[in-house]
Amino acid sequence: MTPSPGPRKKRDHRLRTRLDELHDRYVGQASLALDPLLIPRRYPGAADRELAAFVAAHLAYGRVAPMLTAIEAALAPLGDHPAAWAAEPGALDRLRAALGGWAWRFHTGEDLAQWILAWVRLDRESGGRGLEPHLVPGDGATADQRLSALVLRLRRELPETPGLRFNLPDPLQGAACKRWRMFLRWMVRDEWPDLGLWRDYPRGDLVMPLDTHVARISGFIGLAGRRTPDGKLAREITEALKAMCPEDPLRYDFPIAHLGILGDCPGVRRLPGCAACPLVDLCRAGG
Repeated sequence: MTPSPGPRKKRDHRLRTRLDELHDRYVGQASLALDPLLIPRRYPGAADRELAAFVAAHLAYGRVAPMLTAIEAALAPLGDHPAAWAAEPGALDRLRAALGGWAWRFHTGEDLAQWILAWVRLDRESGGRGLEPHLVPGDGATADQRLSALVLRLRRELPETPGLRFNLPDPLQGAACKRWRMFLRWMVRDEWPDLGLWRDYPRGDLVMPLDTHVARISGFIGLAGRRTPDGKLAREITEALKAMCPEDPLRYDFPIAHLGILGDCPGVRRLPGCAACPLVDLCRAGG
């Protein structure tokens, strides 16, 4: 006689069913108008998409509308083929001239010029394969160890400015690394809206990009008990999702985040608007 599944497995199955419903509602349906991924998706070339994503992900903080404007302005001088433009001789001087008046919160035009050229150097080292060879786990190193090694290398090589240091948190020191995690999701996953440019980095090694919406809603549906928005919370949410979808735990990142981004989760259960939410019967939000 086959034993019946325990309460935890039953709940996980129920939650996965509800998350799949949420996934089907938002993936392929939700607008990207409020998502920085909208910008790299405009470029047809793989290298251009990766460089644009590297810039967009690391500028993705603060209020959405001015943030998107800042990313657009950052990439506009590089034209339709930013990877080739930035790889030309004299690119640093050209970037400094083009971005001299640009700024976004912690970041200056000089920060952005240095960041773009860091990608160019890493791409050259990898033989035109972008950042994947620098970050893919293997040879005894975990994904976080590879990310930490790259972060520490860039700290040594780049000027020590507030903007560039903001781009370089260390996952091995407990940082959530939200913008790096988002960049990695875009590169690795090939389901809309992600770019799927990398083939060797396992989806199962991705970690949840932890923003306020993901942290809040994950708590509501029991994916995490911690409240501090750090690397441990990002890992806790990822492991809970991995129990339901081990091959692709970040399958649910976009729908959970956009439930909050689009204002579809009011944060208080049982309001009239909650009735249509697939997660309502599992939600622990106060009412």
